[in-house]
Amino acid sequence: MGLYVTFILLGAFPFFQRHFLYAHRINTLFWHNLNKPEYWGFARNQVTPFSLTTVDEETIYAWHILPLPTYLRHEDKLQAQQPGFSDDITKTTSFKLLKDDPEARLVIYFHGNAGHIAQGFRSESYHTLTDSSRYHVLAIDYRGFGKSTGTPSETGLLHDGAAAVDWAMHVAGIPAGRIIIMGQSLGTAVTSAVAEHFALQGIEFAGVILIAGFSSLPTLLSSYAAAGFIPVLSPLRPIPPLLRFFQRFIVDKWKSADRLARVASLAQTRLRLTFIHAKNDLEIPCHESDALFKSAASAIIHEDLDDDSFSSWKELRTLRRDDGTFIATATGDPDIVIREELVPYGGR
Repeated sequence: MGLYVTFILLGAFPFFQRHFLYAHRINTLFWHNLNKPEYWGFARNQVTPFSLTTVDEETIYAWHILPLPTYLRHEDKLQAQQPGFSDDITKTTSFKLLKDDPEARLVIYFHGNAGHIAQGFRSESYHTLTDSSRYHVLAIDYRGFGKSTGTPSETGLLHDGAAAVDWAMHVAGIPAGRIIIMGQSLGTAVTSAVAEHFALQGIEFAGVILIAGFSSLPTLLSSYAAAGFIPVLSPLRPIPPLLRFFQRFIVDKWKSADRLARVASLAQTRLRLTFIHAKNDLEIPCHESDALFKSAASAIIHEDLDDDSFSSWKELRTLRRDDGTFIATATGDPDIVIREELVPYGGR
């Protein structure tokens, strides 16, 4: 009990709170060299490490990962490329294969909290996206993570995500209609913020995908368990006034549900918004994706439905499976498809 009280009191201070939330100093840089991606099973020069500069002059570490089929077609040229970190990625063969291909597709991947760009299962996610497809992947480490400069904050991570999109559109020359932005866990909040940022400018992406998302940070922390068993604010739920008191101290709100509702309402030509969550996720409960789906779908049906009415409306658009998983789909004008899929396994 004493340790929990100490943790909660320290968490009221922004400095400690952000270290707890982002866990950006917990990584394996002492024994992993991010400039040698071959360690994580990539072919030589399939990955080009480089850096981006944000509007507030932070340096963001990034990987450009070639789709393996493209790599194999140009293997000789890529093998001749200088390996490791590139001071000017625009001069590399890998960059030219992205920029010069009029059909190139790009996934911009925003990872979760803690670690660095390749830590844990992140490299496996990149392999899944690139091993047998035509999709390039751009992955970044947010400010304060891995080799990136700065200190993480909600505004700062939005700048980082926007810098990745700006690089893709204005340096690599990939139009938004060929870009998918994808986030996992904390990365879903970054994805939602980036999607709203560009929607307000009338820019629409080929797709927006959130894996293990959450509606807002204060709401999540009321049920969140770090590592699946360490509670944050959930012990305070039996005392709502006390819970609300401590929620007021949360500095970075990450109101993804509100942001995605605005993204849906701002759609001018098309929107493909997908939520994916694992039924067995022990850290971020799958009902958080239900809340995200409801917020985005409510913005396109133009009806003020209470919880029961919305549940009935959603059920008519849901395909349920015997194992308790489902796919729910909401559609609207102009050419809007919002999809939620609950899968049986995956954790985070």
